[in-house]
Parts: sequence; structure tokens; C-alpha cells
Amino acid sequence: MVSSTEYGSHTWDLLLTVDHQHEGVEKEIPLQVTGDLHVGGLMLKLVEKIKIAQDWSDYAFWWEQKKCWLLKTHWTLDKCGVQADAKLIFTTQHKMLRLRLPNMKTVRLKVSFSSMVFKAVSDICKMLNIRRSEELSLLKQSEGTLKKKKKKDKNSKEPATEDILNLCNSPVSSGLPVNPGLYSKTMTPVYDPVSGSPASSTITWFSDGSSAEQNCNILALSHPTCSPEMLAEMYQPRTLADKAKLNAGWLDSSRSLMEQGVLEEDQLLLRFKYYTFFDLNPKYDAVRINQIYEQARWAILLEEIDCTEEEMLIFAALQAQYHVSKLSLSSETQDSTCESEVDEVEAALSNLEVTLEGGNKSNILEDITDIPKLADNLKLVRPKKLALKAIKTYWFVFRDTSISYFKNKESAQGEPIEKLNLKGCEVVPDVNVAAKKFGIKLLIPVADGMNEVYLRCDNEDQYARWMAACVLASKGRTMADSSYQPEVQKILSFLQMKNWTMCSQAASEPENVDMKPECFVSPRYTKKFKSKQLTARILEAHQNVSQMSLVEAKLRFIQAWQSLPEFGLSYYIVRFKGSKKDDVLGVSYNRLIRIDMATGDPITTWRFSNMKQWNVNWEIRQVAIEFDQNVSIAFTCLSADCKIIHEYIGGYIFLSTRSKDHNETLDEELFHKLTGGQE
Repeated sequence: MVSSTEYGSHTWDLLLTVDHQHEGVEKEIPLQVTGDLHVGGLMLKLVEKIKIAQDWSDYAFWWEQKKCWLLKTHWTLDKCGVQADAKLIFTTQHKMLRLRLPNMKTVRLKVSFSSMVFKAVSDICKMLNIRRSEELSLLKQSEGTLKKKKKKDKNSKEPATEDILNLCNSPVSSGLPVNPGLYSKTMTPVYDPVSGSPASSTITWFSDGSSAEQNCNILALSHPTCSPEMLAEMYQPRTLADKAKLNAGWLDSSRSLMEQGVLEEDQLLLRFKYYTFFDLNPKYDAVRINQIYEQARWAILLEEIDCTEEEMLIFAALQAQYHVSKLSLSSETQDSTCESEVDEVEAALSNLEVTLEGGNKSNILEDITDIPKLADNLKLVRPKKLALKAIKTYWFVFRDTSISYFKNKESAQGEPIEKLNLKGCEVVPDVNVAAKKFGIKLLIPVADGMNEVYLRCDNEDQYARWMAACVLASKGRTMADSSYQPEVQKILSFLQMKNWTMCSQAASEPENVDMKPECFVSPRYTKKFKSKQLTARILEAHQNVSQMSLVEAKLRFIQAWQSLPEFGLSYYIVRFKGSKKDDVLGVSYNRLIRIDMATGDPITTWRFSNMKQWNVNWEIRQVAIEFDQNVSIAFTCLSADCKIIHEYIGGYIFLSTRSKDHNETLDEELFHKLTGGQE
């Protein structure tokens, strides 16, 4: 009988594959190992046997069958569960990846394939000089969104090399530590009046080469050169089911790229996943603001979000203003003083801070104990199924988060005809400035669905005050909140952009303007109008935005996008527990909406603020959520993995905990606790 202490009694053969580029050197290396050998020791034995002098520090073992990395080098093979049949590949953790940015430009860079996607995105954003990386994630295009392109371009090749911006030499991409001064809120920006970018710091970020400035401009500047033919080749969702396909491919933030089947040189989309843009600052966020603007622009051009003809013309006018300003600025000699350049940014920044922080202190109500209220004559419109709409004027009183209406002003001291509690309701604008139509559509949750109420205002001022009050009330806030006045001003500003008058010169001589209107509107409107008509209408709308700077035009575009009823909604096809038909679930930053798949009408809304807990039954892939007042829902997701919706809910709750006091630091552990799930 052989003694257990003798050599070879516990050893076994393990075949390892080494991913290297050296010709004439074997890639499959057999080693004799024992179960108590730790992973780090296995690496050492392997490198000693290969006898190739190179830096192996970025290498780690990838377990092919289990689809996992062996990153805990102090664990033994027994603890990892590695046996003789295990296929281990010794490969680099950082690999080349192609990313398509929101501005449709492709960058090629080296990314960690072993880190969780959340961390990988953080590193990518540092490379691209984008703050608040938690708002972005990586998206794999689903098969449904690629079908149209494949049919049209069967013989087309991959994009030419010159179309791809190669950033593989940047510090983060090389796995090197980055100078924190370049990615810090305390850095001193040097403002570039053409691009709106902090030029010196951003350019230093990329490299010291002559192409650095060009690389920076690609990310911080927009290039509206899309043609109708280019738009026609891209995926355009027609229905809610089509829109659901757009959100099916989000990667799991708690797993690595390699674990999710992403290979070296694959192409992914880098997109803003969460529509809560925190602490936008024109001084430091040139690239971030531009990429948000581009994501909004393409969403509108491809009709991923619905907007009216009037709104489409506003978006076209703002794009045209950006385009015209960029051309005029780039043709001028750069002789403007530094002081005037800084003033322009300061103006945009102070304006933005008012929006984010809730207005000037002088606007805050002097006596917060006095509950503000609105009282006006408004028209109430009640849709009738088998008759015309019934329109009648009543005396409306808005107090706290409720609207009460009475027969007239004199009867307001008595009992109201009806009292509507707006907390948790959906507020949808119904406006046509040209037709002097200022309506507010309220979808108020009731036991059996949603109660529709339409209010008609007489003018812009009245509409702005009531609309702002309704928006705040839907979130459970009153007019005493400091954000009320800024909300009123934001609505008035948007209405003002819509309220244009025809300029005789622009109307009579549209051919004198060098503009391709097809670049600024969705295909639906290029089919509806002739080119000259479209140019004239865009120039008509352009009169109200012609004095805006580059930065302001982008910020106004983003603000107008945020004002659209469908803004921030990500759609999924689900089957609710107990239901016999499929519905669409809309996930937003503060609520979930159940939507009828056939009509597109909201059925029920649930606010995150009323949510007590949510969990996932991973065996049957069912999401269950409990709300206040004993309301509970459960559903399975049909258009994507339920983990994506689970992560969306947890992600939005995580983002709601951010504050300026915490500056750039992120509680990554809390993010994974809220989004990771326990599969």
C-alpha cells in the first residue's frame, strides 16, 4: 500500500490553455497539480513552465464551462471546484471593445472583461470624460432591432477603420491609474466658446498627440449629417411592442462582460439608461451634455418617443440653431476675450442651477405656514363614449395636492361638486399654441383603473401655473415646494419657443438658407412636407431660438425633451399575475405604469415613493412588488429577462439617494445590494 505522504498520491493532470501571441510556443500546457494548490500558485507554475519573458500581471484564469473568472487567487482549486476536466484559459482581463456612443460615433478602447459591468462603465466614462457614470450602462442590440439593417445590407462590411475613434492608448484603457485631477469637480476649466468644452483638461485626457483635439471634438461636438436614407436604414419602432425591443438588451451590471457572452472586438452601445441627469454642469460636462443631447436627438428623429408636429418643429429649430451657430463661430477668428467666454458659461450655469436647485431665494414663499392655492375659472371636459365631449366652465380651487371644483365662485364656501386627489396621477399636456389650446389631461388612479379628466385653460400664464401645480401634486408635493416657480418658468419658456411669428424674410427666401431640413426631423415629417415647406416652417420656429448660444441650445433641447409626456419611460412586455393577456409595463424614474398594449392607454400607475418592498422569484422569473394600502402586484417579463426590470427599479432608487454633498463618490456596494438580486 502506497503512503499518502509519497509524491504523486494526490496529484492529477490539468490541461491549461494560454492565450498568447508568440509563434512556435505551445498554447496548451499540461500541469500536475493538487487540490490544495491555490490559484495564485497555479499561475506561478504555469508562467514558469511557459518560459516567456513578458508582463503577465493582467492575466487571469477564465473557466470556460462555468463561464466565470477565478479572481480569488488565495482560493485553492478544491474550494473553486476545479477538477481534471476543467477547461481553464489563461487570458488577459483587459480586451479591446467597440462602443457606439449616443452620437452614433464608434470608439475602440480597452476594457476590463473581468470587472462587473458597473465598474467597467465607470472606467469607460473616465476615459471619455463623462461624469456620473452611474446614469449609463451597456446595451447589446437585440436581434429584432437588427433585422431591418441586415436585410438591406447583406453584403455590407464592417465600418471602415477610419470611422472608428481608437482610444486604446488612454491611461484607463491601458489599465493604468488615472490622474484624479482630470476627473474632478475641482479642476479649473478652460472654456472653448465653439464646442462648449473645457478644452485643455479634456484634450490632455486623451493623449499628448496632435489628434487629441480632434478626438475631443468628436465627443463634445454634434455633427447633424444624417440623411433620410441613413434614417431609413435604422430601426424605427412603430408600436409599443417595437419600443420594448429597444430595452431588452441591457447588460447585467453585477456580472462581467465575459460572463455575459461578450467577446473581444464585439460592439456594444453605451447609452444613458437612467433618465435622472444629476448635477449637469456646463463647465465640466461638455461631453456628457453633448451625449445626452445626441441621445435625445436620435430618440426624436427615430420616433422612439412621440411628439406633436409643433414640438417636432421646436426640436428642429434648436438643432438648426446649434448647426448655424457652430458654422458661424468656426468661421470667425477666435478674437473674443476670455472674459466674455466665461460670462457665457456662467450665465448658462446660473440658469441651470436655478432649475436644479429650485429657484432663487427671493422666489421662495415668505410665509411657509401659509398654504398656497390656485383659484380660477377653468373648463372641465368629460369624454363621453357615445356622444360629443361635454365642456362646462366651473370654479376650480387647487390646494395641497387636490383639485376641487364648484358651480361658481360664490358657492366655493360650500361642498365641492367633486374633489380630485392628484397624488400618483399621470399628467399629460394637451397643447397647441397656434390654435390657442391649453389643455391638461389628468389620469387619476381609481380602484378599477384610471379616471380621465381634462382641464382647459384660457391662456399661457394660467396653463403654466396649473400645469406646474398638477406636476408637483402628482409627485406628492405642494405649491409651497421651492421647485414650483422654476417649474412654472420652465413651462412658460417651452410655450414661448412654440409661440413664433413668421419672419417675412425667412418665409420669402428659404432657398437662400443653407439648410437640409431632412436632417432635423423624423421621416414622417419629410414625407408630409416638401423640402421648401419644411425649411420655411423650421425657420419660422427658429425665430424664438436664434439668439441662443451653443450650450444654451443643447440645454434647451434636453429640457424640451424632458417636457414630453413619454420622457424617461422604458417599455417591457409583461404578463400580470391573474391576467389572461399581455400588457406593457413602463418603467420611469419615479413610477411604474401598466399600459394597454392595444390602445397605448395607461391603466394603473404605482409610485416608487409608495413602494414597501420588491423581490424576484428566480425559479419562475416573477417580479413581486408591495405598495402602501395593501396593494401588491406580480408579473413575469416576456420581452426581456426579469433581472433587467429588477435592476431598473433598484437603480432608480439608488440614484434617488445621491446628493451634492457626496460629490463624486459612489456607494457601489449599495448599488449592487439594490440591483444585484439573489439568484
